[in-house]
Amino acid sequence: MRDLGPAIIRIKNLRLRTYVGFNPEEQQKKQDVVINIAIHYDAQRAAESDAVGQALNYKTLTKEVIARVEDNHFLLLEKLVYEILEVAVRHPAVEMATVEVDKPHALRFADSVSLTMSVARGEMP
Repeated sequence: MRDLGPAIIRIKNLRLRTYVGFNPEEQQKKQDVVINIAIHYDAQRAAESDAVGQALNYKTLTKEVIARVEDNHFLLLEKLVYEILEVAVRHPAVEMATVEVDKPHALRFADSVSLTMSVARGEMP
């Protein structure tokens, strides 16, 4: 079979609560965040073999993201997104990851403020 190229797993609208922001009230009360993650990985062997061990375990990865987000405090969305990217690209099968975090009601008259960053394997410091 021909090379399929990278597969993309999307974790959509993962709703968590964490401390994010630098205003005093933001540092004292957890806020909602909505996380979207796109993970590019080589799924060729998993697709050909139908073997669970060949696939990226997105459940394990998601649990690691949940722990990293909910157990920490962040002053900036940039740091929060960076931490999630770090979790994603640490997995050997991941070639690239894109993370978007929405902070609902961060601005008056806006549904949310979001920040998106991407990184390829080997680009994280």
